[in-house]
Amino acid sequence: MEETFIYKDKLIEISSDFVLFKNYYFPLIGSKRVHFNRIKSISVEEPSLLKGQWRIWGTGNFTIWFPLDFARPKRDKIFIVSMIGKRVRIGFTAENFEKVLQIFKQRGFIHQAIA
Repeated sequence: MEETFIYKDKLIEISSDFVLFKNYYFPLIGSKRVHFNRIKSISVEEPSLLKGQWRIWGTGNFTIWFPLDFARPKRDKIFIVSMIGKRVRIGFTAENFEKVLQIFKQRGFIHQAIA
């Protein structure tokens, strides 16, 4: 059965049950599926050296893992996913930040004010 996605771009896909992070694994290209019931919260960060602006793929500090995105240095915002029972968080970007932000707000994952 084919999954129906409420959002889809080159970087992520969001269904009613999970987020699929494309090009997650390094050095192999593979996707990672995270079900909504495993997500504790999602924060939105201003891109900076410490927040992964120049992290194209992988990690620099072993606390946040970034799926592949060659355009990350040009993006305005970075999402950081904290998962239940996991120390390592997922930092990711989306081609349509506003649409993805609305989806996560509606699901109750984002509680902070976004400037």
